[in-house]
Amino acid sequence: MFQRFFGPDQADTRDVADVTSTEGEPTTGETATVRRIVARLEAMPPEQARLTASTAYTLARAGHADLDISAEETARIEHELQASGLLDEPTAVLVTEMAKLQAGTVGGTEDYPVTREFRDLASVDQRVAVLRACFAVAAASGTISAEETAVLSQIANELSLEPSAIAAVRSEFRDQSSAVQEVRRLAGRG
Repeated sequence: MFQRFFGPDQADTRDVADVTSTEGEPTTGETATVRRIVARLEAMPPEQARLTASTAYTLARAGHADLDISAEETARIEHELQASGLLDEPTAVLVTEMAKLQAGTVGGTEDYPVTREFRDLASVDQRVAVLRACFAVAAASGTISAEETAVLSQIANELSLEPSAIAAVRSEFRDQSSAVQEVRRLAGRG
């Protein structure tokens, strides 16, 4: 997925062990795994790290639309973050948990600024890919609720995408819309 966001040559492909510092003894609560993850994130160029962080937060924002990020949504965020190979699984898990924490605690005040930062850093193709990933996160439970639809619309507008691009992504997930599912359910009764 990050290749879709960042392009093929922007990922730092160095081995995690190559960027891990071996200086000093671990402090309380610090493990080799955490040090490797931190080193992996610090090894990214600053702009790419900002893009990664704003991507993760935007995905968590989509998951938190109904004020709860389910296990299915969490797994989908992790999947989306590691799909390109830029983040390994432990790093994607950590970044997802950090983004979930931020979305749950500062969500209302940070939503627009973070999405705007992502928009400013990303290409149009990257913005469309993140919108598609946001829809996938919201659809992880099988249904995109009215609350999730409203947040997805806000995200789409904040990404400054063409209406046709937004409509194309939305149409990919039409069968997961709670409104469409309800109409079909009612039509089956009639």
